[in-house]
Amino acid sequence: MSKESFFSEIITNLPEADIPIKGVHSHLFQGENQQFIFMSFEKDVEVPEHSHEAQWGVILYGEIELTIDDKKCTFTKGDTYFIPKGVKHSAKIRKGYKDLTLFNQKDRYKIK
Repeated sequence: MSKESFFSEIITNLPEADIPIKGVHSHLFQGENQQFIFMSFEKDVEVPEHSHEAQWGVILYGEIELTIDDKKCTFTKGDTYFIPKGVKHSAKIRKGYKDLTLFNQKDRYKIK
């Protein structure tokens, strides 16, 4: 399944988010105080430990291993996760992974 065929034009017409991770394709829907990011990964990616405002996500395809506050969990298609504000977390994202993530922060990412 290619990134082009997974997300419909209503999503791919959104601006791309400037996410500093190689192999990620993203589309940003900007709200007044929050951001939705549609993401697709073309290769395996490891995201180092970090923290920020609250984050909620739903896995649309593939698999992600999240370590949230030192607890490892694996999520797959249909699962949701929540990371509270300021909680340290990291991720191992598998090639082909696709999700929709809500950041409770209006400026988490800028438009590319």
